[in-house]
Amino acid sequence: MQKASHLEQLKQEKYASMILVTDRDFQRFTKKYKQVMVGNVTIPIGQAVLIKNFTPPTDYKHESFTVWSFPNRGDWSTHDGKYRGNWSPYIPHNLIWKYTKEGDTVLDQMMGSGTTLVECKLLGRNAIGVDINHNSVMVALDRLSFDYDSGVTIKTYEGDACNLDKIDDNSIDLIATHPPYAGIIPYSRAENKADLSALSIDNYLSEMYLVAKECFRVVKPGKHCSILIGDTRKHRHYVPISHNVLHIFLNAGFILKEDIIKVQHKTKQTREVWGGSYYDFYKIAHEHLYVFRKPSKNEKIQQYKHSKNLF
Repeated sequence: MQKASHLEQLKQEKYASMILVTDRDFQRFTKKYKQVMVGNVTIPIGQAVLIKNFTPPTDYKHESFTVWSFPNRGDWSTHDGKYRGNWSPYIPHNLIWKYTKEGDTVLDQMMGSGTTLVECKLLGRNAIGVDINHNSVMVALDRLSFDYDSGVTIKTYEGDACNLDKIDDNSIDLIATHPPYAGIIPYSRAENKADLSALSIDNYLSEMYLVAKECFRVVKPGKHCSILIGDTRKHRHYVPISHNVLHIFLNAGFILKEDIIKVQHKTKQTREVWGGSYYDFYKIAHEHLYVFRKPSKNEKIQQYKHSKNLF
């Protein structure tokens, strides 16, 4: 028998295996609980929701430039902004539309409230969602509980993005995910110390390398991995989390296809921390949406390789 690699041993020893969480599990859960706590926010679940529409506004056109701005974050289907830090549904909507076709499989291994999975259901894509926080999985299943028959299969798991052991190699057409930003918004700090949102920046970046390696393993050759990531300030100085994450994914083997600037609107964290009218720096109001591509088999990529001498 071939000896497991150091990375495989680490995954097996440190990170829990993925656990499938079904709609039946959700129904049992909501018989007992009518709300959950995620971080410091209480979110109601298991309540009937009146859905007014299932699509973005009829006058909306898909993005075609590398700066995206959504002042109205999007509230079609079951999307809302009650889950802190979840991304606008316009983002996975555009990514799924651009990089997949009907019947493809999309992964969000840090799914939070399930925004990506809801868009997959609406757009006819199969989906896999994973989150380390059990309460978040329940919120995602709640958001997915509306009646809309698109003939797709959507599976949700409780698990760690560092160990996607229930997902086969080269099986995913698109990863569309929005991880926490190293302690900026806590999601399950009290419940789960392995949550990325509970880590220092150094530890966060170490874990993100394992996340990147798992992404590279499960994505099909020639297909895409997209990740929305932002930056922060510490002692008034800029901390470029996004650029570090970019290097991590490049070193994991990906090629950078797009660097999209996503404008932030009405950011709660910025208002809370930097609420004054004047500072000797500019308030951060953008994020980076990186779209990576996994090289095709036997593809010559020497001219695209990341050079450590560039930075």
